[in-house]
Amino acid sequence: PLATGAAASSSKRRDSKLWSETFDTGHGTPQMLSPQDIRRQEAIFELAQGEQDLVEDLHLARKAYHDPMLKLSIMTEQELNQIFGTLNSLIPLHEDLLCQLRDARNPDGSTELVGPILTHWLPCLRQYTGYCSKQLAAKSLLDRRKQDPRVEDFLLRCLQSPFSRKLDLWNFLDIPRSRLVKYPLLLREIQKHTANEHPDKPYLDQAVSMVQGLLSDINQRTGEAECQYFKERLVYGQKSWRDGMVECSTTLCCHGELKNTRGVKLHVFLFQDALVITRSSSLNDQPISYQLCHQPIPIQQLVLEDLQDGEMRVGGSIRGAFSNNERSKNFLRLSSPRGQQSHCLQASDAFNKQQWINCIRLAKEAAVLDVEPLEAGPSAKAGAEPIEDIKAAAELYVQDYSIPTNWVSSNYVARQPIVF
Repeated sequence: PLATGAAASSSKRRDSKLWSETFDTGHGTPQMLSPQDIRRQEAIFELAQGEQDLVEDLHLARKAYHDPMLKLSIMTEQELNQIFGTLNSLIPLHEDLLCQLRDARNPDGSTELVGPILTHWLPCLRQYTGYCSKQLAAKSLLDRRKQDPRVEDFLLRCLQSPFSRKLDLWNFLDIPRSRLVKYPLLLREIQKHTANEHPDKPYLDQAVSMVQGLLSDINQRTGEAECQYFKERLVYGQKSWRDGMVECSTTLCCHGELKNTRGVKLHVFLFQDALVITRSSSLNDQPISYQLCHQPIPIQQLVLEDLQDGEMRVGGSIRGAFSNNERSKNFLRLSSPRGQQSHCLQASDAFNKQQWINCIRLAKEAAVLDVEPLEAGPSAKAGAEPIEDIKAAAELYVQDYSIPTNWVSSNYVARQPIVF
C-alpha cells in the first residue's frame, strides 16, 4: 500500500545527526571500534531516530489537526475517525519500540543487541493492516471535505505554520505507511554490518524474514481493499454489463486517465481478469463514481496494439488541425476479438503509454498462466504464481528503467495498482 508519499516527505524531514556525534568516549571503550562496527551503530541509531521522528509526527497529527478540528466542529467525530483511522493505536506501538531501543543503549551510546527486541516487536506491525486498508477511503473523504471553506482555511493556516514543515495533513497521515515500507531496508542495513559471529546475527536474520512476511501480508490485504473500493464505485449502464470477472477480481493491476479520439477523458481500470472503460463523475460531496461506457473486455480476449505516432487521425477545431501531429501521439488500440469493441486511447505522454502497454502485457501473461493450473487439476492453486510473475517482472522493469518512486503508486512490490 505502499510508496508515493515517501519521496515527498523525506526531503522535508528534520535535520538528521549521526551516531558518532552522540558517542561518548569518556565512559571508556575497551577497544577501538572497527569501520564495520561504526556502520552497524549508525544503522541502529538511524532506526531509533526514525522511531522518535515518527512518534513526534503522530502526536503532532493528533494534537494540531484532529483535536482542534473536533473541538471547533470543523469536522464531525465520525469524519475525523474515518480520516485518521487507527492512527492513535499506532502511537503506543512505536513508543514501545523507541523505549526498548533507548534502554538497550550503553552509557557510551553504543548498542550491543537489537535483534531480540525486533523479533519480539515486529508482530505488532499487523495493526497496520486496518490502517493501510482504509487509507484510500480516508484520502477520498479528506479531499471532499477540503471543498468546505472552513476546512480549507484551517488546513491552509496549519500548512503555513512552522510546526507543519510545509507538509499538509495527508503527508502526516501517510508518514506511518512510508515508515512501514522502510523497515526491510533499515533492518537489512543493520544485518549487513553485523558480523556472522556476532550474537545478534541470528536474531537479525529472523527479523528480516519476519518483516518481509508481514509486509507481504499487509500489502496483499491492502491491495484487496483498494480493489474492492473501486469495484464498489463502478456504475453499470446495463445489467448485462455486470461481469462476474470484475466482481470476483481481487487485484487491480493499474488504473488511470486516458483520452479517446475526441479528447474525452476516460478512466480505465485494468483488473486481473478484465479491462473496464469508464467516465468518472461526482455529485456534490459524494465519492467519485465510475460509469461504465462499454461492456468489460476479458483480459484473455483483449487485443493490444501499439499505434505509431501520427497513425491516428483525431477530430477537433480548425486551430487544432495545425497541431494535428502533436495531438495524434501516444495512442494505443484496445479491442476485443471479431471487432466487437475497439478503442483508440491516448496517454498523456510516451512514458505513460509505455507503462500501460507493459501493465497490459503482464496482465495478459498472468491470465494465460492462470488457466494452466486449472487444467492441471482441481488441487492446483489458481492465480498464485501469476501474481508473483507480475510482481517480479514489474520489479525488474522498475529497476531497469529507473522509475521514480513518486510515480509508482504503491508499486507491484506492495501488490498495489499503478496509478496513471
